[in-house]
Amino acid sequence: MNVGSREELLVSPARAAVLLGAAAIAWVVTAERMEGMDAGPGTHLGGLGWYLGIWVTMMAAMMLPSALPAALRLARAVPALSFFVGYLAVWTAYGLAAFALFRLVTSFDTGWLAWDEGGPYLAGGMLAAAGLYELAPLKQRFLARCRAPGGRSGLAYGVDCVGCCFGLMAALFALGVMSLLWMAVVAAVIFAEKVLPRGMRLAGVVGLALIVLGIWVAVSPGSVPGLTEPSMGMEVRM
Repeated sequence: MNVGSREELLVSPARAAVLLGAAAIAWVVTAERMEGMDAGPGTHLGGLGWYLGIWVTMMAAMMLPSALPAALRLARAVPALSFFVGYLAVWTAYGLAAFALFRLVTSFDTGWLAWDEGGPYLAGGMLAAAGLYELAPLKQRFLARCRAPGGRSGLAYGVDCVGCCFGLMAALFALGVMSLLWMAVVAAVIFAEKVLPRGMRLAGVVGLALIVLGIWVAVSPGSVPGLTEPSMGMEVRM
């Protein structure tokens, strides 16, 4: 083992501690800021400034633990701070794109998306679509790259991570993006797929589960455990 490798092994525990500590703090801040905010599927995203702040905090809480293997494999030429700044920058771009889509859709007449009309079908359809993506070869390719990050930059790794997880994050929007319960469930699935030994196979199970959940939400949303139903007559603001 060369000197560089020995030094990398020595700093890896420190990097892991910092990373997990930052994720833990982000979970605490997220829980505090999102208390009472869960309005179920189509939860309003608020103003851009508030949304962007909570989104970045959410991504730090949800994504940093699953990025731990990549952090521990960083080459010395890729500083940890620049890696994570680039990684979170990509997820911030995803969040901004979701916000822009939300504003575009809600700029039209969306009365038909009221929860007592077409809302459950839209939420269920989004979940089923996320499940189909979990089963797609493209998802498998992105997941394989996430599980073997090599020495790529944070930006490059972030792009692969978004490609791997954007369906799961879309499912979170469908279930209630301000729900701490569903946020924790999605974060656990992302961690399991990217880190656990059988993560590649798990994606197929998750895909089937999302399809079943989508049908369940569309047919009988009131019986789905942990799902906050929007007030009847209230639009689902996807």
